[in-house]
Amino acid sequence: MKEIIKEGLIEIVGKENYTDQIIDLVSYSYDASEYRSRPECAVWAESTDQVSRILGLADQNRTPIVPRGAGTGLAGLSVPVKGGILLDLSRMNQIIRVSIPDRLVVVQPGVVYADLQEALASDNFFYPPDPASGKVCTLGGNVATNAGGLRGAKYGVTRDYVLALEVVLADGEVMRIGSQTMKCSSGYDLTRLFVGSEGTLGVVTEITLKISPKPTESATAVAAFDRLEDAGEAVTLIMQSGVTPSVLELIDANTISVVRKHTDLQLPEVEAMILAETDGNTQVDVKYQMEELIAMFNRCNARNIETAYSAADAERLWLARKSLGGLVGSVSKNLASEDVTVPMGRIAEFLRKVEAISKKHNLLILNFGHAGDGNFHPIVLYDRSDPDQVNRLDLVLLELHELACKLGGTLTGEHGIGITKARFMTLEHDSAAMRVMRALKKTLDPNNILNPGKMDLDK
Repeated sequence: MKEIIKEGLIEIVGKENYTDQIIDLVSYSYDASEYRSRPECAVWAESTDQVSRILGLADQNRTPIVPRGAGTGLAGLSVPVKGGILLDLSRMNQIIRVSIPDRLVVVQPGVVYADLQEALASDNFFYPPDPASGKVCTLGGNVATNAGGLRGAKYGVTRDYVLALEVVLADGEVMRIGSQTMKCSSGYDLTRLFVGSEGTLGVVTEITLKISPKPTESATAVAAFDRLEDAGEAVTLIMQSGVTPSVLELIDANTISVVRKHTDLQLPEVEAMILAETDGNTQVDVKYQMEELIAMFNRCNARNIETAYSAADAERLWLARKSLGGLVGSVSKNLASEDVTVPMGRIAEFLRKVEAISKKHNLLILNFGHAGDGNFHPIVLYDRSDPDQVNRLDLVLLELHELACKLGGTLTGEHGIGITKARFMTLEHDSAAMRVMRALKKTLDPNNILNPGKMDLDK
């Protein structure tokens, strides 16, 4: 790092909040993806003013800067592929204001998702999006990726809840966008532009989120299907009915097989299982919704259905789904965890064609995900020490993303583009769309200092 930049950063944040020690830089060289690249230094910011001055210094010196929260991202978007400054926002972790009458909360980007939920619980409110990494991920990262989660089918994703933002632009200027109202039609919707922008357009330093009353009752069911097509039909039938489940998860045969082989869970040998949850404020309403779901499962030839109306019984039904992350990591040397979304009416077609891709390249693919909004997480198991498997993996990933786009879907439902999907951007976005995105990037970040090397925007 140039001495002038080092001195400037220390002047802004203090010597105790600056590091260029190798042990720290290695820690900041990776996220939950398989990409690795060290920054030249890292700083811990504690205020918007500090972030503004840091960005101004970086812009003046044409130095890359990468914002980071908890580093739980799966797409490599917080990996500093161009070196430069790693901007750690985890110490900006204050819940500034909770306003129940206005149904909103104002937070800094370093607030951990689970801490916000805990703070809202005493008022029987909650923040509906629910990323799987909720115990540790930060809300700034959720905004950067437009994070989703299990409840997306009913409650939507981060973008549906961001009312306003404070953003520091590349040159250090501070901008406030959006409003603290449930409706706003004033000017361009810049707030939505920044949600999902992965730190390439500015650094978010304050977030205003919409919150909701927490449902007091819920019910859970698991249905097994001998045919994948029947499970897909069940999803389609449910999502066009008058009942919108709060959770609708699907697990394919390969995933079921791995769970059966490596745990003592007694799952049936079937082609698919669906886990559904309904919620509401009365047992009568929740039970009615669940009975409607069960009727639709039966219409689609479910082999057997288990239900739960208590928290303890529900936890038992959830066990297989919640254990998948750690289980898959323990049974394979390496894995590529993907995230694509397809129209709900084409779920069965997507899953069948993924099976064909798996057989074609002789690499096992486990498929599970949020069937209620068509968002699946294919996990490809491979051995990184085998060059042939690595080559086949590249082909599998290309064909998975081509398939999603050909079916009218998208490259990512919640993980973001980052590094892992940057090379696939033109599969989904035509030349005009890419030109507009690159023009926006150039306008807001003319020196390309903000998280460069991500989303295929550098051209």
